[in-house]
Amino acid sequence: MQGETLTYNSVKLQTLKRTKITYSNLCFNPRAFHNQGKPTGLRLKETNKESTVNLKSQVAKESGLPPLIKALRASAELNDTGFHFPGHKRGQAAPSQLSELIGIEPFHHDVTELPELDRFFAPVGPLLEAKRQAAELLGAKETWFLVGGTSCGIQASILATCSPGDTIILPRNAHVSATAGVIFSGAVPKYIIPENNCDWDIAAGITPSQVKTAMEELYLEGRKVAAVFVTSPTYNGICSKLSEISHLCHSYGIPLIVDEAHGAHFKFHSAMPNTALEQGADIAIQSTHKVLTSLTQSSMLHISGEIIDGERLHKCLHTLQTTSPNWLLLASLDAARHQLSKNPTNIFNKAVELAAEAKTLINKIPGISVLDPPIFFPNFPTMDPLRITIGVWQLGLSGFEINNILYKSHGIVPELIGTRSITLVFSLGTKRNHVQRLVAGLKHLSDSLLPLQSKRDKIFTQFAPFDNNFQMGFTPREAFFASKMTLKIEDGVGKICGEFICPYPPGIPVLVPGEIITERVLNYLVQFINQGGIISGAADPILSTIVVCKT
Repeated sequence: MQGETLTYNSVKLQTLKRTKITYSNLCFNPRAFHNQGKPTGLRLKETNKESTVNLKSQVAKESGLPPLIKALRASAELNDTGFHFPGHKRGQAAPSQLSELIGIEPFHHDVTELPELDRFFAPVGPLLEAKRQAAELLGAKETWFLVGGTSCGIQASILATCSPGDTIILPRNAHVSATAGVIFSGAVPKYIIPENNCDWDIAAGITPSQVKTAMEELYLEGRKVAAVFVTSPTYNGICSKLSEISHLCHSYGIPLIVDEAHGAHFKFHSAMPNTALEQGADIAIQSTHKVLTSLTQSSMLHISGEIIDGERLHKCLHTLQTTSPNWLLLASLDAARHQLSKNPTNIFNKAVELAAEAKTLINKIPGISVLDPPIFFPNFPTMDPLRITIGVWQLGLSGFEINNILYKSHGIVPELIGTRSITLVFSLGTKRNHVQRLVAGLKHLSDSLLPLQSKRDKIFTQFAPFDNNFQMGFTPREAFFASKMTLKIEDGVGKICGEFICPYPPGIPVLVPGEIITERVLNYLVQFINQGGIISGAADPILSTIVVCKT
């Protein structure tokens, strides 16, 4: 039955009166449909509401614009009178200082969940289509858009696979959000200590043999393994052998969750490592805003295979994500996907070429080294070609000191600063003149500092922050909710840590709630701060005191 004629971005559409919508009507798995906030199963309850879902999707496809970009543009052109949030009313009351900085246009599209847009947690229109196209491009069974970053996706993934008392296997150098997920779920962590190179003060990933050993130990203890969590690539671009780990996990019926925050671009060049999904991961969480081009804070979560309970995962995301999503963040994910789809095999050619050129030039500079995993981490032969980690300890300064000189004297800003290195990220926005400026700055540092190296004090002590002797006094959840007290840092040895203590970036805890504090770890943290490092998570960021659990 025909309804009224309406206009969608200057295109006249004939609406259809529908009595029901089933899976066969739709272009993407609409498991998340809700009627008055309640799931209704395989089809929506009978309704006489007019729907233009498929027609709008078709218009978006024919226009060549990403679905969410199309929908936001159409919404802005309606010129409706809004008595809804946000209060700036499409920029009419935008703060002048901010509008002068970014312009008025972003405010035109900063809106709430309007009828012509979609529902974040129960999409039926352009958001549904945008997710379907992202899943198709990235090889996923289903894809979710995240506005709380990859951290939110990691927490939801652990909460969706682990119940209180279950055990999760994960690397000790996992991002802080992984331990937060452990706290939320009530799972018990089985930590694997990653291989660490003390010359670089850099940890790699975990090996299949380590995962197998952990599984066997837990089996003998009678503990249920609910999930295995792996970070690949690491912040430094080092990749684990995920195909072997996934095969091992699936032989036990255990899901593999991969924090692939730094590998969202892997599918788009032959020189890149295989993606986590291509290697059998059940869940992969990617930061589309890192090397790819969406807005900061926007990420994607992908699932594959049949192990993951998609409904439970959806509920966990619903619980952890905001109910007021920013449509500019969502549209940026859709636009980034669209950008990649236009040239998926060659889009990174120039970036890969510039990174290779930079490595060659930097390796020729005296006193400076480039991290090469097959040499420094023989068990991890694969690395992101767009990630360059530069060792600077031979110049007699820490990574923090080198970073300050590069920034103040040469206007060069690395992504990651370590105690003995700095890490650079190449992307679609990297240009040849950027490489020239970088190389010139590093040459100047070498020429200036190398002759003075022998006169400098010894820099950061070479020992790993993690070792196999670490012990947990409480589970992270028990420690999180335990009564606490604050002690002087020197009195903390032997106590149970009551807070996260994370050198930042990358946000990897050196101490997690529940861990027994050792003198070794405190010495590492003190040296880290003395070299210019920053601590996050701790109540006292200069670590004159530390929060511990009462026992």
